[in-house]
Amino acid sequence: MIFVAVGTQLPFDRLVRTIDEWAGKAPGRDVFAQIANGVYTPQHIEWARSILPTEFQASLERCQLLVAHAGIGSILSALELGKPVIVLPRQAALGEHRNDHQLATAKRFGARGMVRVAQDETDLRRLLDQFETPVSETKITNEASPELIQNLRQFINQATCYKRGA
Repeated sequence: MIFVAVGTQLPFDRLVRTIDEWAGKAPGRDVFAQIANGVYTPQHIEWARSILPTEFQASLERCQLLVAHAGIGSILSALELGKPVIVLPRQAALGEHRNDHQLATAKRFGARGMVRVAQDETDLRRLLDQFETPVSETKITNEASPELIQNLRQFINQATCYKRGA
């Protein structure tokens, strides 16, 4: 099953419409989407506007692929389970969010090879077609890496020195 999640705060009709149209071109694709309060109503996939956190977790555990906005919670939850992830970041210029922080999130995770990033709807359809040939899985833990801890220590030490005027 492909699980599509747009988060709980805002609808993301561009993502939902693209997935729905893609699924409609090959009936029988198993797709479930959490779509929030968007205007677009899917015709070819199963969907719900909202789901409970326990349902979200169960859907993640069952899915073979997560397709989502570039929300950090969705990405990290899927990676902890070793699920492949495709993200289509929301764009402020399209009225999908208040700023472009999702573009930065997608770029960072994409550069590390942890998610596949769709630049637009055409790219999303291409990545979905490629998924029918398995995507490599990257699993993360819920513990910080030694590298991250060291980088945070350096940042805090530099900030402390800067604040004291050293």
